[in-house]
Amino acid sequence: MSTVENSPGSVERPAETDPRFALMDHAMGYLFSAALRAAAALGVADHLSTGPRPVAELAEAVGADPLNLHRMLRLLATRGIFVEDDEGRFALTPAAELLRGDVPGSFRSAVLMLTDKTFWQPAGELEEAVRTGTSPFERLFGMPFFDHFARDADTAAVFHVGMAEMSDPENPLVAWAYDFPASATVVDLGGGHGGLLLAVLREHPGLRGVLFEQPHVLQKHRLGELGADDRWELVPGDFFTGAPPGDVYLIKRILHDWDDEQCVRILRHCRRAVSDHGRVLVVDAVIPPGNDPDPGKVIDLLMMSSLTGRERTRAEFDALFTAAGFRLTGVIPTGTRLSIVEGIPVT
Repeated sequence: MSTVENSPGSVERPAETDPRFALMDHAMGYLFSAALRAAAALGVADHLSTGPRPVAELAEAVGADPLNLHRMLRLLATRGIFVEDDEGRFALTPAAELLRGDVPGSFRSAVLMLTDKTFWQPAGELEEAVRTGTSPFERLFGMPFFDHFARDADTAAVFHVGMAEMSDPENPLVAWAYDFPASATVVDLGGGHGGLLLAVLREHPGLRGVLFEQPHVLQKHRLGELGADDRWELVPGDFFTGAPPGDVYLIKRILHDWDDEQCVRILRHCRRAVSDHGRVLVVDAVIPPGNDPDPGKVIDLLMMSSLTGRERTRAEFDALFTAAGFRLTGVIPTGTRLSIVEGIPVT
């Protein structure tokens, strides 16, 4: 009686042909996000900055259980975040390097923001959002998303620092991608700490800028890094109640937070304030047609579960612009996951 050894490659593996195995992998995908958050929160990458370390030594440094830390890092290493050597030591990879909190381009706060309970918990209730057409956020946290942030300083800090880290690699590319006028006043509407406006002013020395934000956000603005204080000013305010006068309005990752009625309200304030030959530049994901993967389709579900907005197609942006008194004149790629949707005022 012969024995057939079941070795890799001797038979076609079911996982490669049976869609049930793929569905199982997709269903457990949240565990990778959980592991990524835990590694960022524990500061594992910071403790590997000097080189590979054994798990027991690393666990003592971060205050973790050695066995469970190894199990978590072993999973992350399957996707190129950390790497385990033949001696059982873990080391940084280029991706893991960005989980350090003390390196240029750090993405640690962005990871903590995207996996914060304010996103994580509502995402677990996505079925409710799909059934009812409303976000479960208010039921879970007792108030709407931005009201919660206004009352919880710690959560707000995570959000704004995380958003800044997400934006830093995008902002220079956005500033370079658009043909700004030689001289104009650029209003960054709800521009956070001013990272995009800073990049635009650096790229285009003939422009001056206005950062329009809520007072507590303006306190941590970055425009002083420009080294030319006469080219910018801070204007506190709320884009639901008005907008300062200007020629070019930057609206980055704002409209996707809000429903159509609220977006039209924001854009109408810009329409009233914009100069005759001005324009509005909405910097957001633009969802393409078809079934191909697109990062905007992922972020769209984040908007669905935690906020009232959504990512939009070109046609949907066109409808918003028309309702607010603008004409959509183009969608400009930026080399990032975002596009610039340009509109000019209709006279």
